[in-house]
Amino acid sequence: MWICPKCKREFKNINQGHYCGKAPETVDEYVESQLPDIQAHIIELINIIRHYVPQIKERIAWSMPRYEKDGRSVSFAACKDCISFYAGEEVLKKIETKTEGFEVRKNTIYFPYGKDLPKEVIEDILKQCFETEE
Repeated sequence: MWICPKCKREFKNINQGHYCGKAPETVDEYVESQLPDIQAHIIELINIIRHYVPQIKERIAWSMPRYEKDGRSVSFAACKDCISFYAGEEVLKKIETKTEGFEVRKNTIYFPYGKDLPKEVIEDILKQCFETEE
């Protein structure tokens, strides 16, 4: 058991990531709560999602942005060194040849802040997930 020294909440995992205090209620609040140099990556990812999947529903779930349409979804979290993009294991398996150079674990692909966001990879993920045609 680990207790956060700031908010005093108890967790199973040591140094578990979480929000101390009130979680964001909107995606804009989520973006504003991040460090300025991280915000640019997040805004770029949001713009790719919004452009590629029109009329996608945007909300906060589990304290992170979640995008839903027709019963399917993707979500992401801003972490210390990367954006963790959650798209589903089946989706990532379908495009695994295009994800070389990025860490992929189960249903998540990690986009490090030190690299440009791979727009084509993200669009391929969105295409597989939402079955959209450009």
